[in-house]
Amino acid sequence: MGIATDLILIVVTAFFSGVVMQKLGQPLVLGYILTGIAFSPYTGGFALTSVHEIELLAEIGVALLLFALGLEFSLKDLKPVKKIALIGTPIQIMLTIGMGYGIGQLMGLDDKSSIWLGTLVSLSSTMVLLKTLMSQGWLGTLSSKVMVGMLIVQDLAVVPFMVLLPMLNDPSVGWLSLEIAILKAVLFLAGMIFFGTRLLPRIMQHIAHLGSRELFLLAITAIGLGVGYVTYLVGLSFAFGAFVAGMVLSESDYGHQALSDIIPVRDLFGLLFFASVGMLFNPAFVIDHWQEVLILVLIVSIGKGSIFALLAKIFKYRNVVPLALGLGLFQVGEFSFVLAQLGISTNSISHEVYSLVLTTAVITMFLTPIISRQTTRLYTLRKSWFSHESKDSINYPKSGKRNHVIIVGGGRVGFRIAQVLKRLSVSMMIIELDQLRVDRAKNSEISVIYGDASHDVVLEAANTSAARLLIITTPEIVIAQAIVDKARNMNPSIQVLARAPGIEFLEEFKKLNISEVVIPEFEAGLEMARKALEYLYIPAAKIQHYTESLRQDLFASFYSENEEYKILEQLNLAEHQYDIQWVLIKGGSFLDGKTISELKLSTDVDSSVAGVVRDEKLHPNPDQHFRFQADDRAAIIGTDSAREKFFQMTVPESGIVKET
Repeated sequence: MGIATDLILIVVTAFFSGVVMQKLGQPLVLGYILTGIAFSPYTGGFALTSVHEIELLAEIGVALLLFALGLEFSLKDLKPVKKIALIGTPIQIMLTIGMGYGIGQLMGLDDKSSIWLGTLVSLSSTMVLLKTLMSQGWLGTLSSKVMVGMLIVQDLAVVPFMVLLPMLNDPSVGWLSLEIAILKAVLFLAGMIFFGTRLLPRIMQHIAHLGSRELFLLAITAIGLGVGYVTYLVGLSFAFGAFVAGMVLSESDYGHQALSDIIPVRDLFGLLFFASVGMLFNPAFVIDHWQEVLILVLIVSIGKGSIFALLAKIFKYRNVVPLALGLGLFQVGEFSFVLAQLGISTNSISHEVYSLVLTTAVITMFLTPIISRQTTRLYTLRKSWFSHESKDSINYPKSGKRNHVIIVGGGRVGFRIAQVLKRLSVSMMIIELDQLRVDRAKNSEISVIYGDASHDVVLEAANTSAARLLIITTPEIVIAQAIVDKARNMNPSIQVLARAPGIEFLEEFKKLNISEVVIPEFEAGLEMARKALEYLYIPAAKIQHYTESLRQDLFASFYSENEEYKILEQLNLAEHQYDIQWVLIKGGSFLDGKTISELKLSTDVDSSVAGVVRDEKLHPNPDQHFRFQADDRAAIIGTDSAREKFFQMTVPESGIVKET
């Protein structure tokens, strides 16, 4: 079957490798790279027959990843990081080229090869970093925006590098080629702006009106890859064209839907990219040149990471951002492969330099998810060592908080909870790791601590030992478990309210002895069902009974050992039995035009009218001579059955739902 067999083997092996990585708590990317190493022609195992074809498919993975990045990218998002991206990145590239040149000289390379080496190691991996940020849940943070902004500028720099570096063979020629390349890039961007603002919205609107999900997916894939191919034909980067296409499409009304549809395709082709990276790994070369490889990996990782961290500080980024940049962008990127192949084809570098760079790239890519994962841990450890450095707390009283509520996560859910508690003057605070969300809480005058709630030092800063309630808004069971364990060690009596990702995780949350669990999808389903029943004229009392029954059935096992919860639920149901219910009296109903005495509500219906709103005016405790009119809103007190009888009298005869 040729390439079909190879693809099947890669996908199946990657699945099992991914499962192992998931169990070990590592990013799936590592499993994909290991899959490629297992099928590498250099490892002596089962070598694939279509390695070159798979590498070509992997290029589609890079293009789709940058296309999806473009869909998520917004010029507004780049504004906070434009200085470090547009000014800092060229500085980083030049400093890294200088570092690489020095390494090359120490290794005995000539000037030309040393410059090539420095250029190749100056680029970082957009593909690896994005997958790492996704797996860590860091996309959208200030750190991620800085890194993505710098990576975009690095990717743009590949175009002039492809023209300039071969000129080192003969510097007297080639400047005209550079000018032509720049002119092509400018014309391409101008054409894409015209296409994206004038033609693309009309095309997407027409496709969306066809009502076919498959055609929509095919259209956005064709746009991303098609534009990338056009850029390739005019001599620019295929992946760069795909990124520009995604960026243009993101400004349309269909950007969010396009992103959600393209993600599965992107991830599948991305798998092939990482597998192809693993296939480049040659253990024999590493064994023969282990000293050079080790030196290059260490110097590039430490030196390049230090350059990124230093630039972040120079451009006045604080907190975790410098550390995140240093531990996230130290690797050698995928575009180095493209430049290295160009170097071989133009006889600019030797095969030894080519293999050395590729081996360094594969090793540093493999190390990236592992090292980047330590960012939060090292940042928290640093703050615990330097006690003189105050915790990053905002709107937090110097005297601290007591008997307060701690909200872990300042996203849409956590921020909304904080707003409600603030209005009710409830003492509370947010723990958040996303700098943008921290700034939003700061602007709303909500107490917030920057940090990871799964670490002791952050929970101590929040004075967890004196808190009365802990609300965990993240649905990740592993993260919730770490937070609950540490919080309970500090405060065994603290009550915990957590968010579960689905019904199937209830038992896992039960093991954590959490006080209350909320399942957003389940609650949304109940609310939609309640709204639907209201439109079907089902009495509100019966709707309440049904929805509460469903909720009790679902959580019966979760709260089976909690006697307090049972008592509270019984009291809650008893309260609803005699709760006030507002009903609308419709024209043509039995009540329309009748007085309270004529209806004999207290005797025949066993209910009483607490008040009536008519023409936006409240009539409290109406007497027996009060006559109902259409569009009145009456407040009824009585049992469920009494209120149901009254409700049936408010509905026109044609709208009453009769039970069979």
